Amino acid sequence: MSLIALGVTGGIGAYKAVEIARGLQKRGHDVAAIMTRSARRFVGPVTFEAITRRRVISDQWSPGANADIEHISLATDISLLVIAPATANVIGKLANGIADDFLTSLYLATRAPVLIAPAMNSNMLEHDAVQRNLNTLAARGVRFVQPGEGYLACGWIGKGRLAEPDDVVAAVEQALRADQSLSGRRVIVTAGPTYEDLDPVRFVGNRSSGRMGYALAAEAAARGADVVLITGPTSLALPLPVAIRVRTAAEMRDAVLSNLQGADVLVMAAAVANYTAAHVSHEKIAHKDKDLVLNLVPTRDILADAAAWRRERGLERPLLVGFAAETHDVLERARAKRQRKGIDLIVANDVSRSDAGFEVDTNAVTLIGPDQEEPVALASKSAISRIILDRIVHLLGPAGASVPGPSPARG
Repeated sequence: MSLIALGVTGGIGAYKAVEIARGLQKRGHDVAAIMTRSARRFVGPVTFEAITRRRVISDQWSPGANADIEHISLATDISLLVIAPATANVIGKLANGIADDFLTSLYLATRAPVLIAPAMNSNMLEHDAVQRNLNTLAARGVRFVQPGEGYLACGWIGKGRLAEPDDVVAAVEQALRADQSLSGRRVIVTAGPTYEDLDPVRFVGNRSSGRMGYALAAEAAARGADVVLITGPTSLALPLPVAIRVRTAAEMRDAVLSNLQGADVLVMAAAVANYTAAHVSHEKIAHKDKDLVLNLVPTRDILADAAAWRRERGLERPLLVGFAAETHDVLERARAKRQRKGIDLIVANDVSRSDAGFEVDTNAVTLIGPDQEEPVALASKSAISRIILDRIVHLLGPAGASVPGPSPARG
């Protein structure tokens, strides 16, 4: 469901972090463990690697980590940063912007929510300096799992022990549900390619993997939306329990139009074929030593048809969002597409790049609306999906508010 960074610092409660990681996994989350140098004195990294099936990050100067600035990469991908246990030392660093290791650098770099589970001696917890640091973090929106009471490692009895793993996991689930900006909204997302058959064996298709659309569907669902995912052929695991599977552009069009009634948003992230075969052979086309001429005819423009559906009914919903996958004159062509189709927002991306667009986990886009253009630098498709949905939420306005219509289409 979500990628969660689990920061483990140097306290005896570090052994409980192993159970926290396991609990998060049982709820379907992917966990990336970050251990401070002191934490490795209590629990070995191999323990977390065995559970998370990910390399434990423990040194920002290790080969590879510094080369690709891994704390920045992870910062854009995670849905939540959890630090459990969080010692007084690390809490002080976070409150005062000190970034002298991977974990504290990640805290400054990420814009994901942060959840901290303090654990320390009772007197340390009550000290004015620690309380001031906790208040500073709380004022920034950091969430906390309150420490429990009982026997402490120092032999005292009092408040300061790390909260039980189940309590931390429950707090994580609550924090992930905090952004319910699409609660009560119905969102249609299309994803993947379409395949246009030529005969029982061959088809015309494209290289879309479906990753961008699946990331958008997962993020919309995490924000509380009722998501209808319409997906073309892809090998990816579904991000939702149920989806509508289609193969051709015509099937995708039928699925979209049949679900428009009552929808708040349509996001056409699918790479729909622009052409389909005029005639599909019922038998495999035999190989011959001469040129083969295919007669391709245009497919229907699904977004333009959705805009016409909305206009004919005098509706302002659904908000219509398209993608423009281009190889040249990217922004100019995307602007023209938005106007021609009569839609509210278009996401332009250059698919000629090797690090963005089709068949990769990253993307770099520009969001183009009627009055504003927002370039988004290279990031994971999960991070890009959050930015796109932030813009969509802004365009939707408060629940029940009307949506401005798109600029009139040019001929």
